Amino acid sequence: MRLFLTATVLALIFSSIGFKKYVWFLSYGYGFAVAAIGAYLLIAPGAVLTAGTACAGVLFLIYGCRLNGFLAFRDLSRNSSYADRIKKEINIGKDISFGAKCAIWISSALLYACQTSPVLFRVAARGKTDPVLTVGLVISLLGLVIETAADLQKNAAKRDNPARFVDRGLYRIVRCPNYFGEVLFWTGVFVGGIPVLHGPAQWIAALVGYLGILYVMFGGARRLEIRQKKNYGSDPAYQKYAATTPIMIPFVPLYSLERYKWLVT
Repeated sequence: MRLFLTATVLALIFSSIGFKKYVWFLSYGYGFAVAAIGAYLLIAPGAVLTAGTACAGVLFLIYGCRLNGFLAFRDLSRNSSYADRIKKEINIGKDISFGAKCAIWISSALLYACQTSPVLFRVAARGKTDPVLTVGLVISLLGLVIETAADLQKNAAKRDNPARFVDRGLYRIVRCPNYFGEVLFWTGVFVGGIPVLHGPAQWIAALVGYLGILYVMFGGARRLEIRQKKNYGSDPAYQKYAATTPIMIPFVPLYSLERYKWLVT
């Protein structure tokens, strides 16, 4: 549990940036926390790493740096619609009490530690690089590639036509390929840890992390759907696109999450 507790402390430290701006608990704080946990895994005193667990640590580090690099680029861009939305979220954050912010901070940090816990528990157990871990690493890498490609394609499309919805590249296959990539990344992390999870505490931590990020991603996709419907709902091209392109998982005929009101993030 030492690695997990250390990861939780790191997540608390690096996600505390959210006290400056509320939205940073779940954005920059997320990226910093995962990157810090990945870096710690690579240098942790007494930790015995295999090629597989070292790769997992590197993936965490790359994941966090990529996320925060994208966020910084987006924040520095002159996208007026995004800037307006962020201002609204920041204004909402001003009304949140300090106690509520502390609750969000702690729960977010615990979630980040739980998300990475399958790798932490594997390192603690000195697990070998077995075929399951290898499969998990491949899934995570694929998710990272998809997420990165989706962000780049969306930026390019919005640069060409800021007023139009994005339906090219990966967005022709699924409406939220960046969220799908995120789900794949953490699916790989969870799958890779299954053989070494031992006892209720480890299984609960791993499941809380995995199911938690699934909830966040599907909730984010629902929120995006509602916003896009408001912005483009009168456009026949968007209506056809939304009715024929899966919202979250490619080739799975789930086209809308709007009615699932319990997906609130």
